[in-house]
Amino acid sequence: MKHWLPLLLTLPLSHTQAAGPAFNCTQVEAGSIEQQICQSEPLSALDRKMAEVYTAAQQKAGNEHPPVLKTEQRGWIKGRNDCWKSADQPACIADSYRLRIAELQARYRLVETTGQVFYQCDGNPAKEVVARFFRTEPPTAIVEFGDRSSLMYLEQTASGARYQGQNESLWEHHGEAIVVWGYQEPEMHCTAR
Repeated sequence: MKHWLPLLLTLPLSHTQAAGPAFNCTQVEAGSIEQQICQSEPLSALDRKMAEVYTAAQQKAGNEHPPVLKTEQRGWIKGRNDCWKSADQPACIADSYRLRIAELQARYRLVETTGQVFYQCDGNPAKEVVARFFRTEPPTAIVEFGDRSSLMYLEQTASGARYQGQNESLWEHHGEAIVVWGYQEPEMHCTAR
């Protein structure tokens, strides 16, 4: 019974112009974020890409309990729609799509990793940080420490590579890394093994 669901998600795209988004533009509210997406080919293309990536993530999620993916996607849509508050709404919408697509691609392993690094921190073998890097746009890393993991996005820096998560960060330079794990937590100084 579940095999028809991915096909159902792609039906609106096949029944609309190839240039439109993956949802039906005839039912959007005037002045809404969805209307902006319908009226913009670059945003429509991002929406089509999102539909494709989301469908692939659903297939990987399979029997996920609880159904985290669907709940997170609803939350992401609400966040995307908050772009009405932005001074540059099209840029906000595009950034929202790019970050979510990269997140789904990394979390559900829809793209190849570019590598994995094990770090030992503060000279303590029990303080191991594992970072898996993904070829997404923007580049991402899933970093694990203890029993938690954090999705991080690459940020521009003058030197090294700095990945930033919600309350965690990893700044790597020549096999050395500074890791912050939690809001206002002290820096851990780590060396690649």
